[in-house]
Amino acid sequence: MAQSIRINPMRVPGGWRQGYVLDYHTLWSHFIGHDEFGHAMFDTKRSEMGELLYRLKYRSDKSVMDTIVETVLSFIASWNPGLSVIVPVPPSRQRAFQPVWEMAERLSIRLNLPLRGDCIVKIKDTPELKNVYNYEKRMELLEDAYTVPAASLIGESVLLFDDLYRSGATLNAIAGALYSNGEAANVYVLALTRTRSAS
Repeated sequence: MAQSIRINPMRVPGGWRQGYVLDYHTLWSHFIGHDEFGHAMFDTKRSEMGELLYRLKYRSDKSVMDTIVETVLSFIASWNPGLSVIVPVPPSRQRAFQPVWEMAERLSIRLNLPLRGDCIVKIKDTPELKNVYNYEKRMELLEDAYTVPAASLIGESVLLFDDLYRSGATLNAIAGALYSNGEAANVYVLALTRTRSAS
């Protein structure tokens, strides 16, 4: 059975009842020059969770999934917010393997909570937010971008789950829809890692 890893949980403020990230994604990153194609190269040290998430997302190394899930379960057990449903943040782009969905599915089974991946509907096209550095601009782009079927989460305590927290703009936009359209009683946010800046 997979063991959980050391984490450094941090509170994140926003339009939800309570939110946490489990650790920074990177501890430090130093520019070391350019490769033969002119691309910048960096020597990067990631947190334990950051390294696992990197391997999962960018190396398609599914062997790390159990360790990530065990760590999340251990944290949720100590946090104990009283959840009744899990809602994964929808992916920004379509790919065959969706890490957030896969992890949310495993958490749903282990916690014996329903998974509601269908309840967030993106109704407005937005550019990739990683290229938008101003928080207000991100929120402007995300205004009315998401909806939730009316009263679909009425009275529920929702865990809104994501892998990487940047500025919180997407999570704030979705949390707003969960409250206003879905009529959720509480929204709790949990992300695996966060960037060191809002970029």
